[in-house]
Amino acid sequence: MHFQDIDAYLRRVMPPREKVPAAMEKYARRNRFPIIGPQVGRFLYQLAIATKARKILELGSGFGYSAYWFSMATGKRGHITMTDSDENNRDRAMKYFRQAGLESKINFILGDALQIAAGLKGPYDIILNDIDKHEYPDTIEVAARLLRPGGFFITDNIIWSGRVYDAAVKDRTTRGVRKFTKYLYADRRFFTTIMPVRDGIAVAMKV
Repeated sequence: MHFQDIDAYLRRVMPPREKVPAAMEKYARRNRFPIIGPQVGRFLYQLAIATKARKILELGSGFGYSAYWFSMATGKRGHITMTDSDENNRDRAMKYFRQAGLESKINFILGDALQIAAGLKGPYDIILNDIDKHEYPDTIEVAARLLRPGGFFITDNIIWSGRVYDAAVKDRTTRGVRKFTKYLYADRRFFTTIMPVRDGIAVAMKV
């Protein structure tokens, strides 16, 4: 059975989402917009609750789907810094947040995520990484600098639809994911686990 079949099965058995995240998922399907999906969203929610996260940074936020799950967990005590280069994504994200009545403080910064992160100060409790895959290796130093000890660095698309384990695939995007995975596992500043949830996520705790 292919992991996509497993993903489809889990989507069928999980509880339906509330109105706003369901609308966000519908928009993503119609517009072929990549989002983390409800399985990873639920994990982010659990992780934020379990670690009592209050300060979260997203490297690549799109129109706010992952931030929705974080905000559900952090509530009015949360502070989420979102990054994206598209003004339309920012406006759509803020519209969804208003509709959901989410209380976390949101700071949506337009621009290149890595350049933005260079000017930020930590510590953050959680950093979510979902930027262009060829830039993934550059995010490791960002996380090492900005995360608190015991904080979590979460990266999406580590399986990359199976392309990472196909030796014939050598495009720079796939090479970026492979390089990132190798470097992150080897970096002693983190303890890393790869979870084959949806398209794969790397869960790295800063030690």
